[in-house]
Amino acid sequence: MTLHLELDALIGLVQVYLWPFVRIGAFMMVMPIVGSSFVPTRVRLLLGLAMTIVVAPVLPVVPTMSFLSLEGVLTLMQEVAIGIMMGFAVQIVFDAITLGGQVIAMSMGLGFAVFLDRARGVNIPVLGQLFLMLGMLVFLSLDGHLALIRLVADSFELRPIASGGLSQETIWGLLLWSAQVFIVAVKIALPAITALIVVNLSFGVMSRAAPTLNLFAVGFPVAMLLGFVVIFLSMGTLQENVADLLRRTLETLPGLLRP
Repeated sequence: MTLHLELDALIGLVQVYLWPFVRIGAFMMVMPIVGSSFVPTRVRLLLGLAMTIVVAPVLPVVPTMSFLSLEGVLTLMQEVAIGIMMGFAVQIVFDAITLGGQVIAMSMGLGFAVFLDRARGVNIPVLGQLFLMLGMLVFLSLDGHLALIRLVADSFELRPIASGGLSQETIWGLLLWSAQVFIVAVKIALPAITALIVVNLSFGVMSRAAPTLNLFAVGFPVAMLLGFVVIFLSMGTLQENVADLLRRTLETLPGLLRP
């Protein structure tokens, strides 16, 4: 009888930490920087475990259910989906920055200069990688990682464990939020694209006035040099866009988490 009571108490204690760990671990696997491929999986799991140990004791009471029951399996899938949804919503910030850098690189003629993005395992233009690194530095300087940890802890109050999976409204809201990738990318790339369009139009007029002029020998260096100058002058705009998008992400996620 004593052994049976001790076993029940042990199972209850494990459940207090298991269900929060599933959501936090799924978020750690997808979130920016920590969820990158160059961070070992063991490190991400250890970070998720450490955060679970800190957060779990102050969470609402976790309903008792068997891990292998149908209810337990559905709850497990729901918690994984919620964690991935939160990580994906934040990852959109960095996807927008990378896309903006890629658009500028293509306009400058640097599309052939690619670099392996270890965060995603694909090749992207070097300029896009530069913008991504700058965005990460801005993210860390604004204590974005601390804001995300607090958001994950608050998510258990907004959507308690076993309160249901992602609703149709939540999925639709996440799809609408993903449009920010293109909106912010255009904001980041617009100054450089505008300047390069003016240069191309100028060389088009020159080619009509002097058909013998070798535009490839003159236009390519000028476009590249002007692109770097515009990028340097628009660094302040990049910081403002990253900070604004991060703020709106932290404001949008609570609305997506509410049942």
